[in-house]
Amino acid sequence: MRYSLMLCAGLAASPAMAGIEEALTDHILPGFAGFSTAADALAVTAEADCSPDALRAPWNAAFDAWTEIGDIRMGPSETGALSVSFWPDARGFTPKTLRRLISSEEEVGTDPAAFADVSIAARGLFALEQMLYDADFDDYAPGSYACTLVQTATADLASQAQALEAGWRDGYAAVLRSAGAEGNSAFLSEQEAMTALYTQVLSSLEFTADSRLGRPLGTFDRPRPTRAEAWRSGRSLRNVLLYAEAAEELAMALSDGEMPQTEAAMQRLRDAAYKVSDPSLQDIEDPSARLRVEIVQQNVRALSGYIEQELGVPLGLTAGFNSQDGD
Repeated sequence: MRYSLMLCAGLAASPAMAGIEEALTDHILPGFAGFSTAADALAVTAEADCSPDALRAPWNAAFDAWTEIGDIRMGPSETGALSVSFWPDARGFTPKTLRRLISSEEEVGTDPAAFADVSIAARGLFALEQMLYDADFDDYAPGSYACTLVQTATADLASQAQALEAGWRDGYAAVLRSAGAEGNSAFLSEQEAMTALYTQVLSSLEFTADSRLGRPLGTFDRPRPTRAEAWRSGRSLRNVLLYAEAAEELAMALSDGEMPQTEAAMQRLRDAAYKVSDPSLQDIEDPSARLRVEIVQQNVRALSGYIEQELGVPLGLTAGFNSQDGD
């Protein structure tokens, strides 16, 4: 994910600065702990049974947990998230890398410690999705190299999740909490820390509208359904909703007041999503199906706008967007 979000802070600090602590204790730290727990459960299951049938449910549980904090790209997550969630993969590096590993039975695929050095295209949630849901990969037998590769990849994912949780819990949380204190070179004021967290909210919604929905929508004459995130597993629309809900939850934690328009906008987004006929977004070549997805996209952008009004304005923040989706 590549995007930029330029924020200009007002001169006066706001009482909402207390939201830094709430964002950490109510959303961010529990989110990373939950992802670590879910990733570990996936690895334990894989060790006992590497089959796709056994792993799809815990893989989906791990992905659900990831959406809570997956769009937070600061601190340990600024680079650490890339190998957990390598998407979009516009050039198809993931299937190419997996095919190479399997065809040559490279030793690195059997060693979880060494696996940290392979291409990020073969690591994380999307490489596992390919192994568990793609017909070109999901017919492996117990005891095969591909089976071992899946076990290695799940163990590696659990290690990544543990490292991210520890990095936030034991390091970066203190950096945010001490914003403005002497010696804190990352955030010279509480306002800067709040700005950084506010950025995560709006950039997540921007990425959801422009990439998670915009990529498969393509153009009316040329929709690109297989560019949807996690379409093989049928969770493209689910991801849209979960990431939007996570952004809303983080915004609520940052705010010191009620955000009724934001809550109403989130409900309208849910209502629009429930009308989408295919959760994998593979039917958007049909004009009526496409329209329903476009309405979801509009509601994501509306949610962002209400968060700006009810959180950004009271904080004295204005946002200007210059988005790049990584294509």
